[in-house]
Amino acid sequence: MKVLVYSTRKDERAFLADAFSGSGLSPQFEEIHLNARTAALAEGYEAVSIFVNDQVDAGVIEVLAALGVRVIALRCAGYNNVDLEAATQFSLQVVRVPAYSPYAVAEHAVALLLGLNRHIHKAYNRVREGNFSLDGLVGFDLHGKSVGVIGTGTIGQVFCSIMRGFGSQVLAFDPYPNQSLIDDGVSYVGLEDIYQWSDVISLHCPLTPQTHHLVDDGAIGRMKPGVLLINTSRGGLVDTQSVIQGLKSGHLGGLALDVYEEEADLFFEDLSDQVIADDDLMRLTTFPNVIITGHQAFLTREALQNIAQTTVSNLTLLAQSQPCINQL
Repeated sequence: MKVLVYSTRKDERAFLADAFSGSGLSPQFEEIHLNARTAALAEGYEAVSIFVNDQVDAGVIEVLAALGVRVIALRCAGYNNVDLEAATQFSLQVVRVPAYSPYAVAEHAVALLLGLNRHIHKAYNRVREGNFSLDGLVGFDLHGKSVGVIGTGTIGQVFCSIMRGFGSQVLAFDPYPNQSLIDDGVSYVGLEDIYQWSDVISLHCPLTPQTHHLVDDGAIGRMKPGVLLINTSRGGLVDTQSVIQGLKSGHLGGLALDVYEEEADLFFEDLSDQVIADDDLMRLTTFPNVIITGHQAFLTREALQNIAQTTVSNLTLLAQSQPCINQL
């Protein structure tokens, strides 16, 4: 099976090459994203492999099918960028990597929280300039504080466990409560309780039509004043204009993002020598109580290895016409 691997980053190339080695699959690695303009490059390939910012809508899927592509292999857990109905219509099989390292993402969320709360980013810059003043660097103990977690899948579960280790009171919302978390002292409550009582809110739910802009003006207005908001899940969960207004009013005490709803043409790229036209993102970077990382929460050696190996395993099974548990 010939595989065109779109959106290949330098950090993952060695892991992918190692996983494909000896698999019997024939990969071609490309840095470009898959979209309507680049779909034609898949001619002659039976499968494409994509990442989070590739756009695989109905039009792209129709082109892929016409070119003979039969498999779309995601190198991620989320699949909101793929039109599954169109894939079914054109008989394309779609597989994903449902779990690569929940610890990587959960630990990064904690790192963002600690950095935001204790103003590590500000302190780092000050010390480099010889400024050892402590003014404006006061944080709060996480011990005894209420931490709201929206979504307790594998990543959310790990995040909850870490926060319990800090001695925080963890409040969780999920349509499917996890009994092991309940046994560990996590309290499942409604969204309104999360908003009302949480000193920190961390998002770990998937992006669906129901969760799109879960955090909007109304939600922020019902949150506890001074709340810290963390998002390492999907950018579309947060209405950017709403959080900007929440930060300007002071109702949001701080914001940490590893994802952004308009990240597709920005994240994973070096734009340091260009003028970035996204006014909302640039506005966010001006706030002293905002930390943004470029979708790197997953980026550990363990996760990259697992992603590569699972992707190749998925493709191998489909090439051999065997069932694959990761097929959507």
